[in-house]
Amino acid sequence: MNTEKLSSLIESSNRIVFFGGAGVSTESGIPDFRSPDGLYSQKYDYPPETILSHDFFYAETEEFYRFYREKMLCPDARPNAAHRALARLEEEGKLLAVITQNIDGLHTLAGSKNVCELHGCANRNICRKCGRVYSAEHILSTAGIPRCSCGGLIKPDVVLYGEALDGDTMDRAISAISRADLLIVAGTSLTVYPAAGFVTLFRGENLVLINKSETPMDHLATLVIRQPVGQVLERAVFPTAYESRR
Repeated sequence: MNTEKLSSLIESSNRIVFFGGAGVSTESGIPDFRSPDGLYSQKYDYPPETILSHDFFYAETEEFYRFYREKMLCPDARPNAAHRALARLEEEGKLLAVITQNIDGLHTLAGSKNVCELHGCANRNICRKCGRVYSAEHILSTAGIPRCSCGGLIKPDVVLYGEALDGDTMDRAISAISRADLLIVAGTSLTVYPAAGFVTLFRGENLVLINKSETPMDHLATLVIRQPVGQVLERAVFPTAYESRR
């Protein structure tokens, strides 16, 4: 079976890098953007791409925060089997890094230490005036436009449309991929650049793609799996635990 082959590839690899997208977090109850039920398919006064943009944040800050609180903050979400499996692989010394397009912070909550958050993290919200950091829970406890105790505007530490990805985070991600012997890409359509271009930087032996639909990179993969990410990684990393629950 495909999961058995993945388990074998993991066992024979020592420099694994995981690159994940929204499909990693949907099993934790966090909606994605592009599925039929995703945020892009819902109706608002403005398209989500407009609301989640740099210009809109500063021009219509209160409307931005209404959407941000309702749709982008998921305080009850918890790590799923995929997050836990990756934390275990890092603990075992086999995983170099987790590279994620998600902003939910669930990899860190699961125990992963070397996490490259390409689009930032909604658990960090920073005062533009003094730099004080506020949690997502604090933002949810406020109404209207959240202000720092110093009076400054609080901005989520996430990359909005129209903003550049953080250079240091990009460098860390590229460095990890360039050293990997196994690259596992999961829960992403590989259509959003520049992150999608990371796959072309991989020079290792085995590329594994786990996604429910086809991606433009499928033809490059050693192994393609069309199943939920959490289920696949749990079976590959914790086979005994998975079988005991069946």
